[in-house]
Formats: sequence, C-alpha cells, structure tokens
Amino acid sequence: MKQKLILSLLLCGGAWLTTTHAQQVNDNNTPLHLMKPEYVTGYGVPTVNQVKKTMDRVLQYIDAETPAMLVDKQTNREVTKLKDIDADTQLKQGGFRLTSYEWGVTYSAVLSAYSATGDEAYRNYVTKRHKLLADIAPYFQKVYAKNQQIDVNVRRIIDPHALDDAGAVCCSMIKADLMGLAAKNSLRPLIDNYVEYIMNKEYRLADGTFARLRPQKNTVWLDDMFMGVPTVAYMGKFTGQSSYYDEAARQVVQFANRMWVEADGLFRHGWVEDMNPHPAFYWGRANGWAILTMSEVLDVLPTDHPQRPFILGLLRKHASGLARRQHHTGFWHQLLDRNDTYLETSATAIYTYCLAHAVSQGWLDAKAFGPVALLGWHALQSAVNDKGQVQNVCVGTGMGFDAAFYAHRPVHVMAAHGYGPTIWAGAEIIRLLRQQHPKQNDSAVQFYDNEVPTDQPIFNYDGKIRF
Repeated sequence: MKQKLILSLLLCGGAWLTTTHAQQVNDNNTPLHLMKPEYVTGYGVPTVNQVKKTMDRVLQYIDAETPAMLVDKQTNREVTKLKDIDADTQLKQGGFRLTSYEWGVTYSAVLSAYSATGDEAYRNYVTKRHKLLADIAPYFQKVYAKNQQIDVNVRRIIDPHALDDAGAVCCSMIKADLMGLAAKNSLRPLIDNYVEYIMNKEYRLADGTFARLRPQKNTVWLDDMFMGVPTVAYMGKFTGQSSYYDEAARQVVQFANRMWVEADGLFRHGWVEDMNPHPAFYWGRANGWAILTMSEVLDVLPTDHPQRPFILGLLRKHASGLARRQHHTGFWHQLLDRNDTYLETSATAIYTYCLAHAVSQGWLDAKAFGPVALLGWHALQSAVNDKGQVQNVCVGTGMGFDAAFYAHRPVHVMAAHGYGPTIWAGAEIIRLLRQQHPKQNDSAVQFYDNEVPTDQPIFNYDGKIRF
C-alpha cells in the first residue's frame, strides 16, 4: 500500500512543526513570513471605537469612586445645604481625592477626552466636580477663618501648602474656563488663590526655580515642573499677560539646566544644591511630568516667544530618548535605563499621550513616533481591567539616591496617578487616528501622508498586494 505523505502545520511557541512523515517545512515550500506573531499586549492600528471603549470603562469606574457630595463626618449623612457647612463637614470619601494633584491631571485628561469625543459624560464629570469645589469654598473659608480644622481635601483649595496642592487642579480649572464649560467667573476665585500661592508663596532657589526643603535643603524635584509650570503658562493665555509666559519658559530652562542629562536624553529625578556629583536616577513618572510640562507649555506659548525653540528642541530630544527605551510590550520601565525594573503604567500613559500629541501638533515626525504611541496605547489597554481599574501603577514616590528605592516602590490599583493619564492618552490616540493615516504594511505599523499610499505596495497577511 502506497504510503501517504501527510503535511501538518501546527503553530506552537512561534515555530512551525511537522509530523514524522511530513515534508520538512522550509523557506521554499511554506510562506513563513505569513506567520502571525504572538504579541503580548496587542499590536496594530486600533479603531476609534476600541479606544473609546477602554476610556469609557475607566471613566465609569472613577465616576463611581469619586462622589461629588458633602457629608457629615460624624453621621455620614449627606449635607445638601451650603449654609449647614461646619467643621464636621467633609467631601464624601471615595477611592480617590477630588482636590489632589492626581485628580487635577484627571480633570485635564477628561476635558481633553470631551474635546476629542464630544461625549457629554466627560464634560459632566469635570464640571460637576469643579462646580462643587467652587460652591463650597466660600463657606469652608468662613469655618477655616475661625481657626477650626476643616477637611484636608478642602483645605488644599483654600490654603495650599505646596505645588502639589495648587498646580494641577488650577490648570484644569483654567482650561475649563477657556473652553466655556464653567459659569462666568465661577472658578476665578479658586484660580486666583492657587496662582497666588504658586507665584508668591512657593519656596524657590535664589534664581527663582521652584524647590523644596526635603529630602535635603534646596532640592529641585522634576515633579515640580508639572506641579507649577503649566499653570503659569496657561495664566498667560487666561489673562493675556506676557509675564506669565516668560516665567513659565524661565522655569523650564532652569529645570533643564539642572536636571537634563544630554548624554542619555533623559531627566534625572532630583537635584540638590550642595550635592556633588549629582547621581542620575531616571524615574519613569518624573520623566513623564517633564515631557508633559513641555507639551502643556508649547500648547499655549506664543510662536514668537524667544524660548520656544529651546523648549521644542528639548521636547524632541526627550522624545527620542524615551522612544528608544520603550519595551517591546509597549510599556516603559520604572527606571528607564534599567531593564530589570518593572514595567510601569502611569509613565507609559503619560509618554503615550505626549508622543501622540506631539505628532498631532507637528512637533514630531509621524513616521518615527506614531508607531511608538500606538504601541504604548496597546500596553495601556492591557493594563485596564474589566472594572475600569488601571493596574501596575507605582504608588506615590518621594526622592531617593539609590536604585533600590525606585525599583521596589509598590504598585497598586488604587494609585491615583494612572487614571487621568490613561484617559488623556486615549483621547490623543483618537485624535491621532483621525488626523494621521496609520496602516499595517507587511505586518508592521506604518504612518503615511495620505489615506491610501499611492507610491508603494501594502502587503497583507494573506499574501496579496494592494496599492
């Protein structure tokens, strides 16, 4: 009986296997290039609907976790009348704090999502909470003026003690006002109070650079670029006063003079005035705050401002330094130059937003950085669970001068730093998909100048060529 030759192609662990009696698979008889890769977090060009579905899941989760109401802390009963506010009144506690800097980031992100999608759910989320804070502030101010203790989450807006208290929430309020999403002048008292702290009360070095007295005297934190500078820049647009633009640009330059490490294309996290030499620990989220600051400043800084070329050039160099350190899953590491540290979500989200935004603004080349941004988005989608929680986010982090401090910072699903940046990244990916022309060609993501490239073939998985 004539023996039959059976060819069985099985995909297992990325290799084509054959049966014992089968013809050996080789490059001549099998289109090996058509094998589909087994990506860890996903790959390719997502649809707008796919992106928004992930964003919506996150929004629904944070909406439930951040109730916009007052309660009596003794009875936990809702306080509905503003005149009833007293020392026992507090914002109802959910999973996150409505007045923290992380939630200032979230407000800006959700405003961006509303702008990108037109979905009123995003608008309503922000305006409801901004309005609550504006409405209650005068009443809590009266209680506070009597030297009575008030809810610390409200104290941040009445009497800021740090840039963390002031900058991010203030910037979101300026944006809401500029977008026409707040009643006329309703947010202005809070904005003015925040800006008074940033401009006149925050501790500074002798040259005016924002600084802290911890963990060492006269320490500059990379975080404080974002905690203060975007608000100053946006005040330039809000008021029309050029002095705000000048101050914002000056801060960026002075931070860069201390924190930027040209050889590595990254920012160190901390700088101490009397330290020599300065170690460079390239913490992921802090580098995120830096590139996000430059993005925010460039969004409003006049095109003819003398420092704009410097800031734009620095953003481009930073983007290049970040792009070449992206992990193949789309994430970035907790310490950017140490591949043995964990893959962290909040930094990945900030970079994804900033790179996509820079491409959309024409600051970065779409062909070079568009695929990096899309890969980052695939990573973020994989980090959002079915509940809408953002996973693998580093918790709040101080400053250290050894690798172990950063490498072993815990991650937690309730770390607030991941939620706003993930929504912000999604909003910008939607803009990118609508403005640019990404396609898969020969299985790789490519960005093109036109909807359908006319000068080169597109190779599909089926082996067919289309133009």
